Amino acid sequence: MAAPPAIAPELVTALVPSLSRSLSEQFNVFRVMHHGTHEKQLSNVFAWLLDPEGTHELGNAAQGLFLDLINEHLPAEDHLPRFGYGVAQEVVTPGHEGLPNPESADIADILLSSPGAAVVVENYGTSDGHGHDYHRYLALGRAGDRDAVVALLCQRHEMHLQRDGWEQAVVITYAELLDAVRSYVASDRAWTRQHPDQHFFLRQLFEHFVEGPAAMNTDDTLAFLTAMCNTGESERYGYLPHDRAAEEFGDLIAAQARRQLAESRALLATTKRALGIFANTVLVEQINRELADGPVEDVVTEFRGLWTWGVKLRRSAPLPDVFLVFGPTAVLEMDQVPRRLENPDYSQVFVDLKDSAVGGPSRIGPTGVSLVEVMDGLPADDVRLRDAVLAIIAG
Repeated sequence: MAAPPAIAPELVTALVPSLSRSLSEQFNVFRVMHHGTHEKQLSNVFAWLLDPEGTHELGNAAQGLFLDLINEHLPAEDHLPRFGYGVAQEVVTPGHEGLPNPESADIADILLSSPGAAVVVENYGTSDGHGHDYHRYLALGRAGDRDAVVALLCQRHEMHLQRDGWEQAVVITYAELLDAVRSYVASDRAWTRQHPDQHFFLRQLFEHFVEGPAAMNTDDTLAFLTAMCNTGESERYGYLPHDRAAEEFGDLIAAQARRQLAESRALLATTKRALGIFANTVLVEQINRELADGPVEDVVTEFRGLWTWGVKLRRSAPLPDVFLVFGPTAVLEMDQVPRRLENPDYSQVFVDLKDSAVGGPSRIGPTGVSLVEVMDGLPADDVRLRDAVLAIIAG
């Protein structure tokens, strides 16, 4: 039975709470240390893993798995030995005839070398030589008349980026190598018992670079199932084959989510435009009639990024400015204010006071004015925003 071509629009909204908890930031040592954001950091990790003498205590297992992946790309007669390589980093490549500036050096990230064979590794986020010279890498590997392979170790394989000789390189992704290591480690229970620290480190490595966000817990999975049933999508559990049904469902969810994200961004833009017009034509005059001093001098709406969704009511220095914020900007301000509100309702506009003494918002409060009301157009005699602004100024 084929899956229907569409999903219930309300399904994405119903699934967001459980999916967002699964996708939320979770502890990982690599994320905490911002490690792996630079190729040198990851080269250190992979060189450690490929070194038979490394403190991982896996011996030459990872090296053998890496060579297995290399050999899969080579004819049988050109296979390299699985073991026996020393590991070095930042190795200068030799110059060679036929290329300009032969005296200039190039540097390979990792070199696996033995008397008879070598693998020269360029580690980068994508399968791209990014300015390095493939032929110099190959010359380094073939020094001493060795059999040699140049490999691109990368997070993403993008063939169109491979040029100037790099199309001849063997491409191994992080996921391929780490998946092989993960399977090996999972099968060696004695090693996992005897090396808990190394096992923890490798599990963090696998999770960060291979697995992605952790699976949902039982409560979230049950919430997901309930949402499927409540929105008429439960028939999908009967579709075969299961893998294909799940993939098709994921594609439909992604398409619907993209549409809802685009439409919600348009809603934010409409709200900001309407709020700016109301502030300029009505609100400033309402506020200034009530303020004894420090009137609002200007309305500013030019902001970017997560600060986009707000309107600044600028007052003369040193008086703090007042902001009307909503949506993502309200969330950002709520996280920065010294005392945040309990259970904030993000379907409405908030008002906050910027204080240079604390380097951000010092107070934030609700206005009781919904985004829908703003989009529909507030009447000139509506004083809720005025009262909220005067209250936040008064403290």
